[in-house]
Order: sequence, then structure tokens, then C-alpha cells
Amino acid sequence: MVLKGAAVMSTFAALKATAADLPHAPKAETITHLKEVPKDSGATLTVERRGTTALFGINRPDVQNRIDPQTFRALARGYYDYANDPSLRAAVLFGHGADFSRGIDVDAFKEIAASGKPFVSGSDVIDPLGKKLGLTKPLIVVVHGDTWNMAHELHLFADIRIAAADTRFGQDENTHGRFPGGGATVRFVREAGWGNAMRYMLTGDHWGASEAFRMGTIQEICATSDAALARGINMAEKIGRCGPLGIKATLASAHLAIDPGETLALSKIDAQFGALFHSRDFQEGHDADLTGRQPVFIGK
Repeated sequence: MVLKGAAVMSTFAALKATAADLPHAPKAETITHLKEVPKDSGATLTVERRGTTALFGINRPDVQNRIDPQTFRALARGYYDYANDPSLRAAVLFGHGADFSRGIDVDAFKEIAASGKPFVSGSDVIDPLGKKLGLTKPLIVVVHGDTWNMAHELHLFADIRIAAADTRFGQDENTHGRFPGGGATVRFVREAGWGNAMRYMLTGDHWGASEAFRMGTIQEICATSDAALARGINMAEKIGRCGPLGIKATLASAHLAIDPGETLALSKIDAQFGALFHSRDFQEGHDADLTGRQPVFIGK
């Protein structure tokens, strides 16, 4: 029986080798860069490889997934590794817990933001807000629950956007003595149109998934957050089955049409955002948030 089993295994190995050597057989990519970071690791950003798809999960549910510098840096490095990993063809960003994210962790970012410098820099990162270099591979963002401010801007950076029916969008920085410093003044206007974008940025009013769909800032609405994530993964897998050179060329061609006109505006955002952190109105907005009262702004 041992000899018979050995013979079967030998035959199987030979057949496998023969199949791999056929001219039409795809060669497996052996170079990988993106490393998995499981949820039980305690990391504020989880990373999962699923076939040709990368999954990034914001993981600070105890503070409504607010983005702190550590999480932002992890996402920037994750995007870089994804972009430079030939075995990956699409990425999905989502949030663990009840919300996608309530946006920037103001206190954690205060020192960096006040400097007027980029939130992240270096040769091994891609800014998740795309103020400079963008991704050359597809990004799908799946949102649910509260999706406010910086979180909405992370979502606007995506190529395809999917929302659960319970999503509550917000770009309300002006009600806190700040302004949208992550690209919404450029991308929200481009995607939704001037009037639609200003209607929400200038008033600070929030809006839902059906309104986002009407404005064109999301492409699909799913009944639940689980269904939305499943749909996002399914779409990423469809992209993964397409020719990667054609996908890359499609993105590059489309960006040629829009990027030149946006470069100047995006390049000035960090300095504009940082200047407001030194204003009396910013401090008033922050103090009002902490005490639960209405702020009184004086324009200084």
C-alpha cells in the first residue's frame, strides 16, 4: 500500500508540474509587499489579503473610528505596499464596528495640522487623501454609519464608492471653526457639482445614502453594512479578473483629464488647514465641542 500511495503521489506531482509548464498557464507572482494585520492584533488598521484583493479596515470602534496619525500613517503605508505588490489588483477600504469613521481625531492631529505640513511624508507612503500622488490601481471604499469630514474625504478619494443604507455623511468642519482640509473642496465639488457640495459644506448639514446617490458621490446602496462590504469585495474581484495593464491605462487616462486642474488647489490645502488651527475661532469650536455648547465665532 505504501508503494502504491507513493506511485500515485509521484504521478500527481508529475501531472501538476506538466500543467504548470504549459504555455497558457499563468505564472504565479512570488513578489509580495503587503503584509496581513489581523483584527486581534490590536492594530488600528487591519489588513487582509484575499486573492488579488487587499482589504483595509479602520479599527478604532471605541472612538467611532476617528483617524489618528498612527492610523493615517498605517493606511498610507498600506496603500503604498498595495500599489507596489504585483499580486494585488484591487483594494477595499471599510470600517469595523458601528461606523465607517467620524473623521479626524482633532486632538491627536492638532500639532501636525497646526504646522501646515503634510499629514504624512516619505518615499514609502501614498497619501490616503491623494493631495499629491494618487493610486495607480483601483480603490473601492465601502461606508456605513457615521462617515464624517476626513472620513468622507477618504471616501471621495476612491474610484468606486458603495454605501450601506444607514450611512450618515457629513462635511461639517465649518461649524467647528475649521474647513474641509482633506480634499472635499476639490473632489466633492467635482463629483456632486458646486451647488450640491456647497449646500452641505457651508451649512454643515448632514445627509444620507439616498442623497449621496442622487448627487453621484456613491455608485450603489446596499441594505446593510455586511451587504455593502460583500458587494465591494465582489466588485474588487471582478476588477481582479480584468487585464491589469488595461485597468492601469484606464485610470491613468482618466486622471490626465482631471488632475492638472486640481493640482494647485490640493497643494495649498495643508497650509490653509494649518492656518485655521492658530485662529481664535478654531479654539472656540474646540472648546464648544468639549462643553457641549453652541460656538460663538468672531472671524478671527
